[in-house]
Amino acid sequence: MWFANFFINGSTTMVLPFISLYIGTFGDYSDQYIQQWSGWTFAVTFVVAFFVSPIWGRIGDKIGRKKILLFCAFGMAISIFLMGYVTSVWQLFVLRLFMGIFTGFVSISQAFISTQTPKEIAGRVLGTLQTGSITGTLVGPLLGGVLVDSLGYSTTFRWTSISIFICAALVLFTKEYRLEVKAGTKTNYSSKEVISHIVHNPVLLTVLLISMLVQIAHFSVQPILSLYVGELHGPENLGLFAGIAFSVAGVGNLFMSRKWGEIGDAHGHIKVLLALLFIAGIAYIPGAFVTSFWQLVIVRFTLGIAIGGIIPVRIAFIRQEAPIAMQGEVLGYSTSLRFLGNVIGPIMGGMIAGFYGISAVFISTSALLIIAGLFLYASLQRHPEVIKDY
Repeated sequence: MWFANFFINGSTTMVLPFISLYIGTFGDYSDQYIQQWSGWTFAVTFVVAFFVSPIWGRIGDKIGRKKILLFCAFGMAISIFLMGYVTSVWQLFVLRLFMGIFTGFVSISQAFISTQTPKEIAGRVLGTLQTGSITGTLVGPLLGGVLVDSLGYSTTFRWTSISIFICAALVLFTKEYRLEVKAGTKTNYSSKEVISHIVHNPVLLTVLLISMLVQIAHFSVQPILSLYVGELHGPENLGLFAGIAFSVAGVGNLFMSRKWGEIGDAHGHIKVLLALLFIAGIAYIPGAFVTSFWQLVIVRFTLGIAIGGIIPVRIAFIRQEAPIAMQGEVLGYSTSLRFLGNVIGPIMGGMIAGFYGISAVFISTSALLIIAGLFLYASLQRHPEVIKDY
């Protein structure tokens, strides 16, 4: 599953750095038009995914997740292959929308691993899984930038599609195990019972909502990052340098993701999550004031160190708080909220960049991460027993 996450993340992030540049090839558009449509095109995938994620989670709880993983992989591969032949922003928009049905691969794989991992080592195992996602995210933009500069956009989309077909082949030979459920433990929950469990666990509900705030903050910068790199570095080899700016956050992720999971296992996932939200919020503020490309690289690397721990410790906490038989659906709601953040973030980032400049996006990103930390801190103050349970 580590290799599957590597291929999926590498393949999907291979095309992210140049979405805005790709749109610019369809016509003679203004920078504001490209920034705004980059946000909409980037976000529409997650609009659809927002609705389907809980459904995939519930189906996975009942029939297992391997079939869903294969379905998603093949659907993504076909969608991305066709993107290499579009001739207008509307065609790209429609294919990105269609791709949203299949985008849940990585989140479903997290549920796949989480529901068959003991609580005591969930952070470390999920951190290891995250390194596969991160390594793919690291390699993908760099490879995508090289392919775009040397072979063009269409060829890059085709190679991305082939990579995802390889991923599907890896999943096909993966065996699904399940943890044994104690005698007398309930093995089936209705959606009403799952929602009731979330609502009556305020800290769990807060963590789910924070999933959305973190994604809003993180993705508000992504669609316009290549334009920011162009302002700082210039047009020469822009695809390659945009890929570096994307990938360097993955380097920071890679260094610390597993370590944050281990720290969460030892000292409490919720405490580590709280610290990481504040660290990430403070670390991203300098991004608004950089004057060179390499300063931006340092800021992105620092952010990556913090963001790399947020995903595994958050999922490990959900693993701690939700019964095995409902974890797929709970993680589905978490993923759904993350996708909602993925929708809001690019749109918000595109609008802020269009009206106030790209630097303002970094300031708003920092503010949202700090607000998320304050939100979680307030919830823990009202329910201190959650920390004492560790």
